[in-house]
Amino acid sequence: MKLEGKVAAVTGGSAGIGRAIAEAYLEEGASVAIMARNAEKAASVLADIDAGDRLIFIQGDAMDQDAVEGFVDKTAEHFGRVDVLVNNAGGAGDLQPTINLSDEAFDECMKWNVYSTFWGTRRALKYMTENQWGRIINISSMEGKHGKPVLTAYTTAKHAINGMTKSVAREVGTQGITVNAICPGLVITDIVRDNGPKTAEAMGMSFDEMVALFSKEAAIERPNTVEEVAAVAVLLASDLGGGITGALLSVDGGTAQY
Repeated sequence: MKLEGKVAAVTGGSAGIGRAIAEAYLEEGASVAIMARNAEKAASVLADIDAGDRLIFIQGDAMDQDAVEGFVDKTAEHFGRVDVLVNNAGGAGDLQPTINLSDEAFDECMKWNVYSTFWGTRRALKYMTENQWGRIINISSMEGKHGKPVLTAYTTAKHAINGMTKSVAREVGTQGITVNAICPGLVITDIVRDNGPKTAEAMGMSFDEMVALFSKEAAIERPNTVEEVAAVAVLLASDLGGGITGALLSVDGGTAQY
């Protein structure tokens, strides 16, 4: 029960990595609020997990500033505090070679990934600085450490999140607040299954070939699992992770190796 008595807010918490983190936090004793766009999917999560009054859903779009800031505020209103914020919402968006990438698609990717992380972080710090304790965990990507063709906007966004992580960590390190980023490699989630074929096509290969390529790049030669990412999120959210801040922790099977 590493998180007993803590309150965590997780954006994009109805599926994939976000859901796995929410479930892991609940297992460790935390109360959890999840934000997602799809109310039907979130209702299914609430029914499946059955954590009683320790789990709530607040509907919202991570590309909407009022929704993100409101999510943090509503979490605090409901549970009385916000101890942990996981900025998980985000995605690659439109996949195009840079020469074909529109301003609108680039802006959308920034808003979905970078702005949502900034809005949530700024709001959560209001509560964390009052309590002189907090954990901010940004779900970045191995693309925040290097890049691949047709992922220019996404790679830019994840590099920006990594920079934000380092800077904010320096600001609040003496106030009991840590700020870290987890950089997953390939994880086969629903969104990857849905959008992966388009990514692969843009890279000139099939989805299976892309999975094989990404797996071969990793030392473990396989995709990571959502549970492996969630385990690191538990460490970072707990008192045991108090000495880790400003870090970009790879959970990519040894792909980046730095």
